[in-house]
Amino acid sequence: MEFQQQQKPAGDGKIVYPPGVKEITDKISNDEVVKRLKMVVKTYMDMDQDSEEEKQQYLDLALHLASEFFLRNPNKDVRLLVACCLADIFRIYAPEAPYTSHDKLKDIFLFITRQLKGLEDTKSPQFNRYFYLLENLAWVKSYNICFELEDCNEIFIQLFKTLFSVINNSHNQKVQMHMMDLMSSIITEGDGVTQELLDTILINLIPAHKNLNKQAYDLAKTLLKRTVQTIETCIANFFNQVLVMGKSSVSDLSEHVFDLIQELFAIDPLLLTSVMPQLEFKLKSNDGEERLAVVRLLAKLFGAKDSELATQNRPLWQCFLGRFNDIHVPVRLECVKFASHCLMNHPDLAKDLTEYLKVRSHDPEEAIRHDVIVTIINAGKKDLNLVNDQLLGFVRERTLDKRWRVRKEAMMGLAQLYKKYCLHHEAGKESAQKISWIKDKLLHIYYQNSIDDKLLVEKIFAQALNEMWKCQNMLRGLVRELLDLHKLPVSEANNTAMFGKLMTIAKNLPDAGKAQDFMKKFNQVLGDDEKLRIQLETLISPTCSCKQAEICVREITRKLTFPKQPTNPFLEMVKFLLERIAPVHIDSEAISALVKLLNKSIEGTADDDEEGVTPDTAIRSGLELLKVLSFTHPTAFHSAETYESLLQCLKMEDDKVAEAAIQIFRNTGQKIETELQQIRTTLIPVLHQKAKRGTPHQAKQAVHCIHAIFNNKEVQLAQIFEPLSRSLNADVPEQLITPLVSLGHISMLAPDQFASPMKSIVANFIVKDLLMNDRSTGNKNGKLWSLDEEVSPEVLAKVQAIKLLVRWLLGMKNNQSKSANSTLRLLSAMLVSEGDLTEQKKISKSDMSRLRLAAGGAIMKLAQEPCYHDIITPEQFQLCGLVINDECYQVRQIFAQKLHLALAKLMLPLEYLAVFALCAKDPVKERRAHARQCLLKNITKLVSLIPEYVVPYMIHLLAHDPDFTKPQEYDQLKDIKECLWFMLEKLYIVCDVALFVIANKSTACHLESPKDPVLPAKFFLFQDKDFKNDKDYLSAEMRQMLLTGKPKPSPVLGAVNKPLTGGGNTGTESTEAGARENNENPVIKADEGKKVEAVQNTVPSTTPGATPPKRRGRPPKSATAATAAAAVEKEGGAAAGSRGRKRAADASTDAINIKAPKQQPKDDGTKRQIDLQR
Repeated sequence: MEFQQQQKPAGDGKIVYPPGVKEITDKISNDEVVKRLKMVVKTYMDMDQDSEEEKQQYLDLALHLASEFFLRNPNKDVRLLVACCLADIFRIYAPEAPYTSHDKLKDIFLFITRQLKGLEDTKSPQFNRYFYLLENLAWVKSYNICFELEDCNEIFIQLFKTLFSVINNSHNQKVQMHMMDLMSSIITEGDGVTQELLDTILINLIPAHKNLNKQAYDLAKTLLKRTVQTIETCIANFFNQVLVMGKSSVSDLSEHVFDLIQELFAIDPLLLTSVMPQLEFKLKSNDGEERLAVVRLLAKLFGAKDSELATQNRPLWQCFLGRFNDIHVPVRLECVKFASHCLMNHPDLAKDLTEYLKVRSHDPEEAIRHDVIVTIINAGKKDLNLVNDQLLGFVRERTLDKRWRVRKEAMMGLAQLYKKYCLHHEAGKESAQKISWIKDKLLHIYYQNSIDDKLLVEKIFAQALNEMWKCQNMLRGLVRELLDLHKLPVSEANNTAMFGKLMTIAKNLPDAGKAQDFMKKFNQVLGDDEKLRIQLETLISPTCSCKQAEICVREITRKLTFPKQPTNPFLEMVKFLLERIAPVHIDSEAISALVKLLNKSIEGTADDDEEGVTPDTAIRSGLELLKVLSFTHPTAFHSAETYESLLQCLKMEDDKVAEAAIQIFRNTGQKIETELQQIRTTLIPVLHQKAKRGTPHQAKQAVHCIHAIFNNKEVQLAQIFEPLSRSLNADVPEQLITPLVSLGHISMLAPDQFASPMKSIVANFIVKDLLMNDRSTGNKNGKLWSLDEEVSPEVLAKVQAIKLLVRWLLGMKNNQSKSANSTLRLLSAMLVSEGDLTEQKKISKSDMSRLRLAAGGAIMKLAQEPCYHDIITPEQFQLCGLVINDECYQVRQIFAQKLHLALAKLMLPLEYLAVFALCAKDPVKERRAHARQCLLKNITKLVSLIPEYVVPYMIHLLAHDPDFTKPQEYDQLKDIKECLWFMLEKLYIVCDVALFVIANKSTACHLESPKDPVLPAKFFLFQDKDFKNDKDYLSAEMRQMLLTGKPKPSPVLGAVNKPLTGGGNTGTESTEAGARENNENPVIKADEGKKVEAVQNTVPSTTPGATPPKRRGRPPKSATAATAAAAVEKEGGAAAGSRGRKRAADASTDAINIKAPKQQPKDDGTKRQIDLQR
């Protein structure tokens, strides 16, 4: 567009105003000016480019509005209205503007730009006019007129600065879009972008500015993406001048070039197409610090997670790898640090990195060799597949490095990998096999001359020492019992007991077959040689020192040595036994030495800091070691000096230290009462204080310590019980947790003494006041689990209240008062209500998860006591088992672990092993794998207890599974099949092996069993002997689908001629089929003398849209909170007994209940009462 040098003539010189608008001059007030301008704005807004007559008519007014009176008016409203008029004037008169003077145009656009600052306040009453101004300018691209001005860059810079400064998080998408359109049109339609204007954009990418205004950063990022084709050349020119030509004066951003390159690469790599070769040039700079800066930048670019720079720019990648051999140490160090991120984010580049890391693993600099180890170990800990055998070999070599720091890092790193993948089996057998050499390598290092290496290996294997000492203690106990049997008169029973002890000892020796014969021979020698028995008794005595043990072992082996026999396998076996039971590591002197070291750390005179540990850490670690030893060597602690040190630890502020000290007193203090009165006097008030106001763990240990070591424990426990029981206040849950722990353990340890007060506390406070009330409102963030420190005090108190109920019942060990029935109904109600017992919806989902876990664990804990296991109903067993399918991952994980540990210790009845079958439906692969491992371990351990008898319990669980609602639906049947196979697979393998051995090794065997299976009467009722169930409940098509996963192919004609069934009849037909099948099903007994619906009792309608809701692991909530809560206080009727009916009546399904016909057995004698649950 060409500009004329003279102003256009103003018609007849008289300004024409719109109708109703009087003349606007400086003689009138600002309010009047605003009033008249609003009418002018309305006129221009209504005009369009085709209104030629009006355009000519109001031309003089347009020129007048650009006068100094308006452009420099002090009134903000006047300026805004004038700016809106001018924007509309540019729109109406486009493409020619009525203003011909370059200076006037510059003043106008700078004026309009200044008005755009009003966009900053979105709450301003004038914001809509500011938005109209922006929209108008962006739509018409009015600023493009400025391209013909000599100093247009000044206008554009001012505009960009204004827009970047006013944008904020209160602006909506339209505001941002118009800003983007306005700026992008200037960049794409102009002749180029000057350096000053580019700086205005790029400055928003610098970290300091980016953090100040995130919206400006996002606007700049979007602008660069939109204009990448145009602006890339300008960006390349800028970096060329700074990086290649070294002209840092061209821009104030020159010192931030590397930050800018990183940000631009993240925005769009195309912005740096011409810049990357310049970085290759910089990598070869003679300045080490400059190379270091470029290496740091490229490390971020190559290592970014989704970066493809290494594959797209191979020359730059190869040049970067060359810096691994840089002469400058910091450059090599930076390259090695980069390798860790690269291995994790780009495993495909591991091959390129391996050779360079190999060279750096032999670097003369210790820090670089150290970081090579760290790089490889960090990648391996994330995923062992990220590091190949060659990289692990580099770490293996560095275990022999000349520098201790490098050796330590290599050994500790390998130990961490071994623990993660071999001990915890986090990645399967292949990964464990890949690094199985680590254990042997670390043990070989113990024979190095360096004392540092020896100490580190000992530290690594310290955890294993605990198990070693436990095994040693167990074997010493067996030998002690064997010697005690030798003191008794000879008898058949005595000989049988001896044989049992000898066989158990032989299992703990190598080559168990020969060991049995040698142990029999050794037992005969013991019976004939009294002196030998005395030596052996001295060896296993708790007071035996290491020096005494050495003498005893020497004397025993001397008596069993036969000079004429060069090799004596019998003697070697006895030596092995003596080495395992002799106190060669720990005795009273060793404990005393450890306590002296602990005292130095407490007094601050130890050299802990020189050894790289703080005094607090040294004290805590020392006490943990002493705690382990207190289990295996309790008599070695009995000295005033040792107990004085432990008393000092009890007074320390570190909770863990005090807890460990109490545990040591509990394990070792049996003689304090009689022999160390001063220690007793000091210890009692400390234990009382910990039981009342310590941490929950301290309170537990304090109560058990008092019970274990004091003769007048009844008096001591009463002095704790009475004040705590009086101070219970549910309104202050923070102060409830420790008292509840103490009261629970006191009631468990002394049930007879506190039976009456505990019953009152449970009824009036625990249930009614605490569990049945929600005083606070939980966090409604929707999370299913939260960290321990985020759990509300009220929920922590409720969890401890549930544990108190369990401990109280475990102490009583009887159900004479029917308290266990009430407690089980309460726990069942909590599971039915998903953890929200009151159903007031105050409690958060994460807190509900905690309470469900506590309730499920409590039922499982009570089941470990025979008297309570007998009263747990099938419904309560079902509810407890369904916790393993909970919607919360952590609940499923913790519950499964508790279940596994209880089964492994043979503390739970066999039926609870069936719960693992439900894990087949766990959506997380790792959980299913863990459950399968637990199942296999328990089946292996329970071989003598006939684990196949778990199948009836499994069938009961699956038959009453809330997910199993449609017996003829493929998906549900497939789930049932998976659960069954999950359990039966291991049993089938064992059975097949057993049948193979019997059939091939026995001359006379019959594969048919003459006996019927014996089912638990608690869960099943049986038909008459003449009853035969010969009906197939699976159709041929369903059988085919379960076997192959595909429907049975049907003939073409049959498919064509098959009559269609109306949608309305489907539900009726399926219901009738369900009823017919139900008549022929065996009745499943649900409670004492009551029949419940069988598998097909609840058949949801098959009409479209009536699919049942997906169960998340528990039955649905009860209809009302009152129903669940009332069951707690009544003696009759289980809270969860109506679970099946509640599900059937769920509003989301149109279910039809079909009652199973009652079938009465002919007489009680026909019932099979053999219960195999134990």
